[in-house]
Amino acid sequence: MSTPLRSVRVRTDVTRVLVVTAHPDDVDFGAAGTVATWTAAGIEVAYCICTSGDAGGFDATPRHEMAPLREAEQRAAAKEVGVSEVRFLGHSDGRLTPGLELRRDISREIRRYQPDVVLGVGFDVVTPYGFDQADHRAAGLATLDAVRDAGNRWVFPEQIDDEGLEPHSVRWFIVPGLAGSGATHGVDVTGEPLRRGVASLEAHSAYLAALPGHPAPADMIPMFAAMSGKAMGVEHAVLFRAHDLQAPPEFFTEATQD
Repeated sequence: MSTPLRSVRVRTDVTRVLVVTAHPDDVDFGAAGTVATWTAAGIEVAYCICTSGDAGGFDATPRHEMAPLREAEQRAAAKEVGVSEVRFLGHSDGRLTPGLELRRDISREIRRYQPDVVLGVGFDVVTPYGFDQADHRAAGLATLDAVRDAGNRWVFPEQIDDEGLEPHSVRWFIVPGLAGSGATHGVDVTGEPLRRGVASLEAHSAYLAALPGHPAPADMIPMFAAMSGKAMGVEHAVLFRAHDLQAPPEFFTEATQD
């Protein structure tokens, strides 16, 4: 397996990463160890979260208390992996759609933050874990579209004309992957990054406590990281599908080499 995304943390042209997810905790179910690796290497990472997670979790908590609780847990989780900037877009949990409104809001964050890498969520209907949740798919597809929107000054031009932002073309777009399921790149999270990744999921303590039979983060995260590490030849890893948006398409490269 090719592992060039291990080099994202040492590439001199990568200084900022924007993580876009549907809910609080999404990044912490596996990818947070990667974030810890990046921040330890001096890369700036920010989170953009489409909802506040108020439709999930537990019935005993009043709905008006859920969003502040989940936001607070996400900020605590982010701190565990060296992330201080966490922005919530305020869209309705459980009712995300990959339409213009969500694309506009994500595009704004890309233009504002100017990342070299956007880490999104998958947008496949069927995953190795079963059918993916609707908000995940919506956020993933909207992020993919917003990455291109952000680089085109004629899409959402009010962000340029009225808000003082500038178009921004992202170099890398990556989403989580698994060995044997299209993963192309990996990040070695062995040791301290893995520990911090576990701590980030543990920070969602109230949310996890309301999920009957949910495995402890200290058991679950290392188990999956070990599976990915085996595919990469290291002890623990996180795998991704990575797309270099500024590289020529493979079919074009192959055609010009004939």
